[in-house]
Amino acid sequence: MPDVTARPAAQPGNLVDPYRAYNFKLLINNVTEGHFTEVGGLGIKVETIPYREAGNNSVVRAIPGRVSYLPVTLRFGLTSSLELWEWLMTAVEGRVSRRNVSIVMLDSSGSAEALRWNLVNAWPQEWYGSPLDAMSRELAVETLVLAHDGISRETSNVGAAA
Repeated sequence: MPDVTARPAAQPGNLVDPYRAYNFKLLINNVTEGHFTEVGGLGIKVETIPYREAGNNSVVRAIPGRVSYLPVTLRFGLTSSLELWEWLMTAVEGRVSRRNVSIVMLDSSGSAEALRWNLVNAWPQEWYGSPLDAMSRELAVETLVLAHDGISRETSNVGAAA
């Protein structure tokens, strides 16, 4: 019997709802770590190198150059857990502890994995505390910025055709 909860495969003329940006979790070394309110900066930048072909100096072409991976910013509610703080302190002390980090996008039910971005050899490079304001009703939110050596993307079989 086919799985009726499976996401239909995208096909011409077949409307498929996009994933919701609020259903995600973060794994560090394959362990769920905290509850994050926002993840930003997932990106890759390929430098372009301009060149002119011999005999055709009127046209400037571009070839791909160095690849850089943008820092990833995590925002999360302040808790009493010291796990991420202790990880940051290893970098502050000059003992960088590189870890593999996965950002997992969940389906609309919030229970099944739909997409995954894997950060290779990530380590904390910046931390920002929340402003403290006695007149505010906002949640205290911390920000942690991760440097990493590469990113890959995986898609689960949730959206695959049966």
